[in-house]
Amino acid sequence: MNPDKYTIDEHFLKVNSEHTLYIQDWGNPSAQPIVFLHGGPGSSIKDRHKQRFDPKLQRVIFFDQRGAGKSTPTGSLNDNTTKDLVEDIEKIAVALKLKDFILTGGSWGVCLALAYALKYPTRVESLVLQGVYTGSKSETEYLDNGEAWRQYFPDVWDAYLSRTPAKWHHDPTAYHHKHALGDDPVKAKLSAYAYYELEGSLLQIDDRHTPEDYETFDPNSMKIELHYLSNHCFLPDRYLLDNAHKLNMPVWIIQGRYDMVCPSITAYELHKNLPNSHLFWTTAGHGNDRPNFDLMHSTLLQLSQK
Repeated sequence: MNPDKYTIDEHFLKVNSEHTLYIQDWGNPSAQPIVFLHGGPGSSIKDRHKQRFDPKLQRVIFFDQRGAGKSTPTGSLNDNTTKDLVEDIEKIAVALKLKDFILTGGSWGVCLALAYALKYPTRVESLVLQGVYTGSKSETEYLDNGEAWRQYFPDVWDAYLSRTPAKWHHDPTAYHHKHALGDDPVKAKLSAYAYYELEGSLLQIDDRHTPEDYETFDPNSMKIELHYLSNHCFLPDRYLLDNAHKLNMPVWIIQGRYDMVCPSITAYELHKNLPNSHLFWTTAGHGNDRPNFDLMHSTLLQLSQK
């Protein structure tokens, strides 16, 4: 993410002996703060993320999580767990003197937002979540084994298998997890790319995905993601779903009915477990389809104007 005329300030916050986070404080400095959590894990904040906000009416705190984007060291897996990232949000809140704020994110950002809200509920004025992922074993298996979504995207499954040795076709993700996090840099990049293309091909419900050029592909982001997935996001299974009833702040959930990356039933279960939540279905997939974008934009704007 690059600074622009609405950037209030940029910060580099050292959160432990190894990791330093890049933070961009953006928008209207007098507005209620919104803390934005990017996906992945291992992705980064991007200029396009600013499009869902109005800089004249909203103040947004963007930051790159450990090992991602402009945060350093790039791609580091050391001290990089969900617990660490939760504490990083709190360190940012302290550093920027944020008493409370709206917390928003999509996909992995949902998982991290819920984990933070459970640890620091008084900080979170409200949650705005899209494309729900809570880190449970069943959610990860839904993507990895493809039994449900490959009925609709058989070509994507075949492409995934084509990047996998035949003897691993019964469990291609096990092969790619092993090698993406292994010591052979050639095999690591090949497997990181295979999983990246699997996910990327399923984000929208149409054919807008353009494959990443393998030569310029940076595997660091996907290696961080697979580090988390192979460790069950460093959470007990169903921890967030089973503890969601403890969260009393207002929660807005926006979920594509045709999400092929994260099963929509999880959003429904989360909604039922939250005492003060509102679930809105969209005719969309997992990614930034127009219905998801419009509803996120309007919901965040209405909350900012209260």
